[in-house]
Amino acid sequence: MLSTRSLFDQIYRNDEAYQLFCSIAAGGEDQGGWENERIEALTTDPVLAPKIARHGADERKHGRIFTQLLHKRGLEKVAVPAAADYCMLLERQGIGLAHERLRSEVPLTEREIVIYLVHSRVTEQRASEQMRQLVKAYGDNPDLARAMRMISADEDNHLAYCHEELLRLAAAGHGPYIRHALAHTAKGEIRTHRDVGLAVSAAMARILRWPRWQLAVVMAGLWALYLYDSVIGWRRMVRLRMPERRNALGAPAPPHAEHGF
Repeated sequence: MLSTRSLFDQIYRNDEAYQLFCSIAAGGEDQGGWENERIEALTTDPVLAPKIARHGADERKHGRIFTQLLHKRGLEKVAVPAAADYCMLLERQGIGLAHERLRSEVPLTEREIVIYLVHSRVTEQRASEQMRQLVKAYGDNPDLARAMRMISADEDNHLAYCHEELLRLAAAGHGPYIRHALAHTAKGEIRTHRDVGLAVSAAMARILRWPRWQLAVVMAGLWALYLYDSVIGWRRMVRLRMPERRNALGAPAPPHAEHGF
């Protein structure tokens, strides 16, 4: 039976597929860490800046975790194919703050902070959902379960933080722009998620020697998700509600160990 769990199990059992999977994950987390580090450096808000720094530190930690998982198998990171580079594909669509802007030393405006938080709110929605999927797939895997749960909890905190900060800015008068930016960003992310998913699936099909029917089923599932998100699902990415856990990135980080995965 072809299921999400069986697909992830195929990836885990094949060194080359697992190497690509972890390399893509580590690359995206490292990129997110760098972006948050630069945003924190350009932020003048003394309350928000430490939360952005915590966000960046978490992303860097996740990158190290995926790298450690590779090393545990005696593998090294490989280059991420351009078609699977989620962060850069989003930037090319004008989503989020451009890397050229982040390399400058000019402090961010309040509107640019909104752009950053909107980008994070949408992408952290996807990250939270994907990590929950990985927790289900690898929940009984002794090599991966603890790492997946730790990262999943962090992603949930990041999403809560984005909700709370955007609601604060909406109350300060930025509501109309936030709603517009969320809709634009969500629709762009949905396209990018589709394109990355198709590219990664094609790569996995080559590595794992999937029969044509299996690749066709996986591709059809990705297109079905894209159509659902385009018509209905995008709304979950633009809603704002006060999270149950307040100040999720303001409290000290939990004392998680990063070794032993």
